[in-house]
Amino acid sequence: MNILDPNFAPNEAKLRYLDADYDIIQPGSFVRCAITGKPILIDDLKYWNVDRQEAYIDVDAAYEAYMRYADR
Repeated sequence: MNILDPNFAPNEAKLRYLDADYDIIQPGSFVRCAITGKPILIDDLKYWNVDRQEAYIDVDAAYEAYMRYADR
């Protein structure tokens, strides 16, 4: 996958989130934030939840998810 390739089209990746890493199930250039729906470039991915297998765009989105599911 080369972003400089003229035929490059960004597509959504599918990941399996692990404790300190992730496995790529389907290659792509981004994943979607579970809270905001905004795309997160794979290189910028820092926040996710292993139990819910969700990615978050930033610490605020991760905290919102934590508060949303804290009572469950």
